[in-house]
Amino acid sequence: MTEYWNHNTHYHGIVLRAMPRGCGEALDVGCGDGLLVRRLAPRARHVTGIDRSPDMILKAKTLSAGIGNIDFVEAGLPEYDLPEEHYDLVCSVAAIHHMDFTKGVTAMRDAVRPGGSLVVIGLATNGNLRDWAYAVAGVPAHHVHRLRNRRRAGGPGAPVTDPHMTWDEVRDEALRLLPGAVFQRHLLWRYSIVWRKPR
Repeated sequence: MTEYWNHNTHYHGIVLRAMPRGCGEALDVGCGDGLLVRRLAPRARHVTGIDRSPDMILKAKTLSAGIGNIDFVEAGLPEYDLPEEHYDLVCSVAAIHHMDFTKGVTAMRDAVRPGGSLVVIGLATNGNLRDWAYAVAGVPAHHVHRLRNRRRAGGPGAPVTDPHMTWDEVRDEALRLLPGAVFQRHLLWRYSIVWRKPR
């Protein structure tokens, strides 16, 4: 199955809507099996997916065979030396908690061209009663979407790890690193950070 639904892919639309018009170069950090890369490809001149898992990169290349404007690189952030101010769009879905948040966001921020966009979809851990209440509110939404997408439910089989930063910690650090960014918490236990780099 190359198209599937889960809590991460549910928010791919946020990334797609943030793509600048006439997008030249796009980058997906922690691309997994390349599903989002393939969704970005019709809207950009060229898309690169990077992932530190050799199994995921092999799967991404296999599933994306025949698409001419995409490449995959076995690498992780922030170790991989991204070209500075090179990409019109940099995105990362459910990968930032696998790395140092500050270093990862900084590397992605610096790789965005002036006028380009950075979009991060991530997970956080509950740090207070308000967080737990919001998490509980997501349970009905989860069941509704799961039922709606029961035939498409799945995932890439990528490595998983638990987040260590709380929602407040993520928001505060994101807004420190990305002045003017929009941080939003979503019902399906994800947050989004959308930032446009000033020209």
